Amino acid sequence: MGKRQHQKDKMYLTSTEWSTLYGGYKASSHTGTNAEFRRLPLTHCVVSLQPFTHPYIDPQGNVYDLEAIVPFLKRFKVNPATGTPLSEKQLTKVTFHRDNTGEYHCPVLFKPLTNTSHVVVVKTTGNVFSYEAVEQLNIKVSNWRDLLTDEEFIRDDLITIQNPDDLTKFNISQFHHVKNNLRIESEETIQARAGAAHRLKTVSQDTQQILDEFNRTYKEAEKKDEAAERVADKFNAAHYSTGKVAASFTSTSVDVETKHEAAVLEDDVVRYRRVKKKGYVSLKTNVGTLNLEVYCDSVARASENFIRLCDQGYYNNTFFHRSIRHFMIQGGDPEGSGEGGQSIWGEPFKDEFRPNLSHKGRGVLSMANSGPDTNKSQFFITYRSCPHLDTKHTIFGRVVGGLTTLSAMEAIETDNKDRPIEDINILDTVIFVDPFKEADKELEKERQLEAVKRRAEEEELKSIKRPKVKEDRSKVYRSGVGKFLDLATTTSHSKEEMQSTTQQQQKKKKNKDASYGLNNFSMF
Repeated sequence: MGKRQHQKDKMYLTSTEWSTLYGGYKASSHTGTNAEFRRLPLTHCVVSLQPFTHPYIDPQGNVYDLEAIVPFLKRFKVNPATGTPLSEKQLTKVTFHRDNTGEYHCPVLFKPLTNTSHVVVVKTTGNVFSYEAVEQLNIKVSNWRDLLTDEEFIRDDLITIQNPDDLTKFNISQFHHVKNNLRIESEETIQARAGAAHRLKTVSQDTQQILDEFNRTYKEAEKKDEAAERVADKFNAAHYSTGKVAASFTSTSVDVETKHEAAVLEDDVVRYRRVKKKGYVSLKTNVGTLNLEVYCDSVARASENFIRLCDQGYYNNTFFHRSIRHFMIQGGDPEGSGEGGQSIWGEPFKDEFRPNLSHKGRGVLSMANSGPDTNKSQFFITYRSCPHLDTKHTIFGRVVGGLTTLSAMEAIETDNKDRPIEDINILDTVIFVDPFKEADKELEKERQLEAVKRRAEEEELKSIKRPKVKEDRSKVYRSGVGKFLDLATTTSHSKEEMQSTTQQQQKKKKNKDASYGLNNFSMF
């Protein structure tokens, strides 16, 4: 009974006990999908349960949408409402008339057709009327002509679509296709069911907004191309592993991995190890020629960027857009604004500071940037020592020829924005020594030799004839347990061992009798 804390046991059932434990009214059985009666609106299709746009009816007056009923009949060939056989030829197209507001109404009495209206249709014409109009203007006066088209019809051509006194045919819970779960699914529906969101029965508005935002911004992980995946070899294998085994053991979100593999070093790391000398480049300008020494062996990334851009002709016909006397001259921007330029990798690269390199002296070649790790294509050449630029700009070369040209550049006047009044442009770039191409050729040659060596070793192993291993077939002396044991030999060995053991014991006994101790004076 209804007993709570500080309360006596009552001698009657409470309303909660009656509704939950015993056969009382349960709200769950009268609402939602578990309701015994769920009303289908007049303007909705029996199959899709959505408002119809191209209405058709069956002989019983059930209304369907053309796009929903045709695929259903092609697959199941039964009436979705009753389960009886039904074909497309038995369907009749009907016309629901609308008023100025877009609502369905009777075209004769102009009364709206609601869920409580008595609605009929003339089968021969397909026009839908309220029963009141047909009763007053057709049945009572025996005028069997359509009220809109004046076509003749008989009493049997009147089909009732909705009778407010009998709404059993509008009960969704009793539809044949609902009870037997018969439905035509599109590809979008199948894909939606495969997703996790299909399992969510009720979703709040905030949750739905979050899911929509996630669906708009989510990107699937790119599938790795196994053919393009790099494999560790003698040259690019690191001294440490990929860590996949440890990661798969630690986390369940990582695929299981049981084989240790060496990590693959980046191609640039392998190449830069083989660069052992400096590069040399010549900049031909309208003022003169500047010969540059590039520190490829110590500042590899910035040096390769500069040499590769020169090789591509990136600096051709560009201007030195900034010049400050007793400080430096800056160029390398195709736009000439000081804000353009791009590296060979398409993105800024990191700084490379070396303790043995400093902005000391005239003609130091260094990278221009807009902050840490923002190196692109712009560079500058100093007119004098600038030690305050150390650890701020990457030094990657120096001027080894053409200091008179550099002096001529410094002598050109500039405007108030430090832009030379006379254009100083780079006409052409010539590369004398490119250590990076030499390193690439050397690495390719080493890999080819390694491949030839590996193939030779494989062929040598294939040519070696290995002796066949003879099978060790033990002699069988009997059947059952111990069939490989020779009991006769074992017995003879055991007898010999027993005899030798007995002789040793007798010898020890004699030696013991011959011995004497301090407690025995019989020998004196």
